[in-house]
Amino acid sequence: MISTRLILICWLALGCAGAMESPPPWTGAEATGSIFVVNYGWHTGIALRKADIAQSILPEVRDFPDAEFLEFGWGDWDYYQAADAGVGMALKAAFWSSRSVLHAIGFKGTVQEYFQGGEVVELALSEEGLEQLVLFLADTFERGGPGLPAPASPGLYVNSRFYPAKGKFHIFRNCNTWVAEALQSAGFPVNPSSAITARNVIEQAKRFNIGTNRTVTR
Repeated sequence: MISTRLILICWLALGCAGAMESPPPWTGAEATGSIFVVNYGWHTGIALRKADIAQSILPEVRDFPDAEFLEFGWGDWDYYQAADAGVGMALKAAFWSSRSVLHAIGFKGTVQEYFQGGEVVELALSEEGLEQLVLFLADTFERGGPGLPAPASPGLYVNSRFYPAKGKFHIFRNCNTWVAEALQSAGFPVNPSSAITARNVIEQAKRFNIGTNRTVTR
């Protein structure tokens, strides 16, 4: 997550970079499942059913034995975990980040009910797309060795955990571009380079929205 001031800097930089081309319409395989993009305002995350995540690929799911869904967010190590992050820490995250972190939330009920204060976009995808997304998520964890879960620390909530993560966080590769990369790995033709803001991620995702009143189940 980054501050309002940094968002304005991002928009100015994008304006100097020129217009982005829109990706082509999605023509993916027949949908057999669904995932969710969650908009917190400045920050986005991606949620999916725990039953769709193989423990052999993502062993960290064992940290959430009672969960029905898991929501993942990626960000700067210091800023994301800070109880009261200020502008100085936001600038450090944007330009001098030393490492990154994953935040995972385990919960029951529907995604729409759990994130009542945010915006939720549900996306249908194929079984192959879902498998590729899980592999993308699994590869973001910084683990001590093959098959070993990443070490967990307390998250922002009682039902969440922080994990060391791979990837260099900076102003042009932040929590929102990471979500766009996750969607791209699942086969959605989104443009991560233009997904610096949460609003852009949501607008791109909405093109594939199946609606809150219809859920594709496996």
